[in-house]
Amino acid sequence: MKPPSDFFERVYAVVRRIPPGRVTSYGAVACAIGAAGAARTVGYAMNASQNDPTVPAHRVVNRVGLLTGKFHFGGLQAMQQQLEEEGIEIKNDAVVHFQRHFWDPMTDDSEASAPFLPHRK
Repeated sequence: MKPPSDFFERVYAVVRRIPPGRVTSYGAVACAIGAAGAARTVGYAMNASQNDPTVPAHRVVNRVGLLTGKFHFGGLQAMQQQLEEEGIEIKNDAVVHFQRHFWDPMTDDSEASAPFLPHRK
């Protein structure tokens, strides 16, 4: 097996900082490592981290809070269960109150931040 790339290691460093009970998006992680537009590659990194318990990949969701990575957790409900154990409500494969639970790696604070959140009409 090929070792993770430096890109993957930078992704993992950000993801390890996500506090329990919070989520971030693939795009936010990409921006935080200076790779805006590489959200899909962040997803590949999350998939590759399956055997590393130090990487809380379950806390990374898509830009609107959908559990798009749930197929990579060894069971369709595993990602949801891990998030629910941290106090995050999931409904229809999406984080309920996504903005409230969103963690912005660029500010590393506990408040949701607008730059990575979807605009709703």
